[in-house]
Amino acid sequence: MEDTGWTPDMALGIPLFDEAHEALAEQIKTLMHSKDEDFAAGLEQLVDCLDADFRHEETLMEAIDYPALHSHREQHARVLSKLNQLNLADLKSCRTAVGLVLPWFHAHLATADTALAIALQMSGLDLDEAAAKAH
Repeated sequence: MEDTGWTPDMALGIPLFDEAHEALAEQIKTLMHSKDEDFAAGLEQLVDCLDADFRHEETLMEAIDYPALHSHREQHARVLSKLNQLNLADLKSCRTAVGLVLPWFHAHLATADTALAIALQMSGLDLDEAAAKAH
């Protein structure tokens, strides 16, 4: 897959999600092109941002009693687990692993997050209010 970061087809139509996902996609792309000496700090920042985004999504899923919560949460947990297990002494393997996050992210947005966005829109939940409570 081409190293494109964010593309318009990744938008879900929920500004809160789209802004966070665009920032994450660009962060992944930037990390892939970072200097070796900046990689560890960039990876830590990416993991923190992914964790925050995932927790926010999961809070919204809980709020609407989303039926796919368990499987969606499991996808998030697997990615975070793999990133947290990376051996920073092996930068080549770390870069390879991070390089797989962007294609996963594209697929996750196109499937799991698209289904979630539809469920959220159908739920009538005030996403702005839910975001304010989450922060």
